Amino acid sequence: MSTETTYPVKAAATTFRIIETLHELDGAGVAELADYLDMPKSTVHDHLRTLTEIEYLVQRDGEYHVGVRFLELGGYVRNELKLHRVAAPEIKKLAEDTGEHANLVVEEHGMGIFLNKVKGKDAVQLDTHVGMRVHLHTTATGKAILAFLPEDRLDEIIEQHGLPAVTKNTITDRETLKEELAEIRERGYAIDDEERVEGMRCVAAPLRDSSGYPIGGLSVSGPMSRFNDDVFVEEIPNKVLSTANVIEVNMTYA
Repeated sequence: MSTETTYPVKAAATTFRIIETLHELDGAGVAELADYLDMPKSTVHDHLRTLTEIEYLVQRDGEYHVGVRFLELGGYVRNELKLHRVAAPEIKKLAEDTGEHANLVVEEHGMGIFLNKVKGKDAVQLDTHVGMRVHLHTTATGKAILAFLPEDRLDEIIEQHGLPAVTKNTITDRETLKEELAEIRERGYAIDDEERVEGMRCVAAPLRDSSGYPIGGLSVSGPMSRFNDDVFVEEIPNKVLSTANVIEVNMTYA
């Protein structure tokens, strides 16, 4: 996995490292942030002060936090995406029909991004949320996307991000992953059997454009106690594939 990166504008990279770290730490003071990032306090303070003055950060109890102004940008990006607009009503129906979590994930810079997430009436509590980034190989939606990417793009993503383990069931071997992706292409859908969250299963279908390129992945996830073999192998896959088909047709003519 490549770790060397050069940034034409280092100040911009520093700013976003600070923002991302504040998100990761759920807020921090100048000293804590400087120590965590191994940066001079003066540099960190200057960035924090600037971001606060332009209203992207807020101060609470001596700590800096990411401000809700980021919602304006995130909401704009999501609402401008045709896939989100077309898929939203179908994802809602899928969550209502299954009673579980229905998710829409897209690939960006080699990572999976949750673009939409609807919680059915019986859905359990999970850590996922709109905007969350995950490694593609750890989720059914991610594997559904990877399965239909060109081989060179797949290899590029693996080189860039690796195949880190999240649970004991996560696939961490390149050839094993490629074998599973071939199976996904053959049956048309992907599964996640406790590969990102222990005790959870997930079924996903790719969402492809008219050329066959994967523009996203649609999934339903639920606890193993409800996703027994019959539900996991037949009932949920049929519902996910049916919904994916509707979304793909609507994308073509929307």
